[in-house]
Amino acid sequence: MSRLLLLHTSHITCFHRQTLTSFLSNSKPHPSLSSLQFHHHRFSLSLFVSPSSPSPSLPLRTFSVRAFDSSETKSKEEEEEEEEEAEKSGNEEGKTKKINSSESSSVKDSEYPSGEFQFEEFNWWRKFTVKLKMLTALPWERVRKGTVLTMKIRGQISDQLRSRFSSGLSLPQICENIIKAAYDPRISGIYLHIETLSCGWGKVEEIRRHIFDFKKSGKFIVAYVPACREKEYYLACACEEIYAPSSAYFSLFGLTVQASFLRGVFDNVGIEPEVQRFGKYKSAGDQLIRKTMSNENCEMLTALLENIYGNWLDKVSSTKGKTREDLENFINDGVYQVERLKAEGWITNIRYDDEVISMLKEKLGLPKDKQVPMIDYRKYSGVRKWTLGLSGGKDQIAVIRASGSISRVRSPLSVSGSGIVGEQFIEKIRTVRESKRYKAAIIRIDSPGGDALASDLMWREIRLLAASKPVIASMSDVAASGGYYMAMAAGTIVAENLTLTGSIGVVTGRFNLGKLYEKIGFNKEVLSRGKYAELLAADQRPLRPDEAELFAKSAQNAYMQFRDKAAFSRSMPVDKMEEVAQGRVWTGKDAASRGLVDAIGGLSRAVAIAKLKANIPQDRQVTLVELSRPSPTLPEVLSGIGNTLVGVDSTLKELLQELTNSEGVQARMDGIMFQRLEGYSYANPIFALIKDYMSSL
Repeated sequence: MSRLLLLHTSHITCFHRQTLTSFLSNSKPHPSLSSLQFHHHRFSLSLFVSPSSPSPSLPLRTFSVRAFDSSETKSKEEEEEEEEEAEKSGNEEGKTKKINSSESSSVKDSEYPSGEFQFEEFNWWRKFTVKLKMLTALPWERVRKGTVLTMKIRGQISDQLRSRFSSGLSLPQICENIIKAAYDPRISGIYLHIETLSCGWGKVEEIRRHIFDFKKSGKFIVAYVPACREKEYYLACACEEIYAPSSAYFSLFGLTVQASFLRGVFDNVGIEPEVQRFGKYKSAGDQLIRKTMSNENCEMLTALLENIYGNWLDKVSSTKGKTREDLENFINDGVYQVERLKAEGWITNIRYDDEVISMLKEKLGLPKDKQVPMIDYRKYSGVRKWTLGLSGGKDQIAVIRASGSISRVRSPLSVSGSGIVGEQFIEKIRTVRESKRYKAAIIRIDSPGGDALASDLMWREIRLLAASKPVIASMSDVAASGGYYMAMAAGTIVAENLTLTGSIGVVTGRFNLGKLYEKIGFNKEVLSRGKYAELLAADQRPLRPDEAELFAKSAQNAYMQFRDKAAFSRSMPVDKMEEVAQGRVWTGKDAASRGLVDAIGGLSRAVAIAKLKANIPQDRQVTLVELSRPSPTLPEVLSGIGNTLVGVDSTLKELLQELTNSEGVQARMDGIMFQRLEGYSYANPIFALIKDYMSSL
């Protein structure tokens, strides 16, 4: 079975058996894909074959027919006449046509609607209807007046919706709860418990934005932080008040980025990686072939670190009414005492949880013998927006969520909702395309990539959808390689400031295990027919010069195809795309300034842009229809475990253990990312031996 794997980011390596392939891109590979062969413990590179001429029916960024067929291209004079008419009419439809034109690549971020939340008090009629709905609400939707919504924000946060039986936090449900609480007359305020977070900066930014939106309602929002680092404080400082116990763990010492290298380990056990990479910033192969960080990798990671740290300093200092210098000095002092945090105004006061609740009781004017009525995140998620008069308008926009690693078909052993399954995603896309009820579609992406064939098939279907109605891609923490492959089919790409994007480059490789085999007394002999038949099969010897040349040329061809398709998809000259490619990872802000992303913002901005392109007035309410609603599995119902992804540690021991026992397809973003191949029915016994050897170290 042939398969191409598209993965993401500088310090993430796609690693399988004795071979390696990683396409780290946030942009885009090519339409026609001829994937590599994976057999046993070898890993070969999937190639992009020459793309066929694009179909006239498939839209580019604007998705007009003329974007793909020069024979049907309008003249420049016709385009100018249309733009003049649009400007004269001055209506929103004219503006939409201009933004949807083939010159959309020149549209600036500021020209798109902001989608900023505007809290509006209900008139007497809406208040009356809401009261009636509350009287007839379902039992689990009934809430006492003066209730405080409590939410514990910690650990992993999924970008997918979760069933009521699932454990864990869901970003869309957190954000929806905050907005519902702003309008719910029964909710007096929000009490947030913020502890160590295991999500990216994109999700944190989205929650932070909703906290600011909630404050527009005039209700209070208070944070309690028993354990706090930079990411947690970034969220907490958006609240009106911050409390912490005297024993709180505060570690505001700054940010770090790190890269690990396995070459020394491989040398000790007799493994020789043979890696080809194209893109000077393509550092995925560095983990295998180097013992130290390359200059290019150091440059890229330093830029990312400075970008994230600079954003943190600017936003936090602005929110707390301090200067950036004040915050930097505080960080560099290595402060850990909670008392000093209070003295210098970084937290409101030192209080235990029960003391904060007592303060909330006073804030609500309750007698001392009364308990503060509270409702938790999970129960409040059961309150429908309809009950609160927030059900939206007649116009519907479809929201299709794509989170996790990408595979073409679901493995029999895979957990429901644990990744992006191409065939299921395509069904949703076709449903939206064939339905007249949806005026536009938003593809919400939080994916580091995966199977390239699946990515290409989904890309095709998104392009077909975009030919019939506006499609907006909204990025969360990461939209890399296969994730960007999907995004680039949309007319407009929206990303958060710190979304990880880019990494347009190619790395491929295999392992020479000859020395290892000699050490352990293992022998392997290969019979073959065909000059290059042993290219991937003969892992007991290094590549011959002619094999190495073919290996390098195939990787170079893949990179050129990848880069060229990225340029085509973003309406950018190839030489300009080359400048931003080279395997480099960008933050969303930097990607926007380089043409890889169109606008900065979250889902609300994607909705505003979708309304603009669908000719829906910005002040008109729309209904967002989630097409990725989960259905609980029997284990979830019985145990409440939910659909959780297994975290993969980047240490070699756990990596080898996974390689020894794995079947099917998997990818992980943290540490070393690798893929388990579908249909790979047996593991390499050599890796089991290596694992045992490493366990004895």
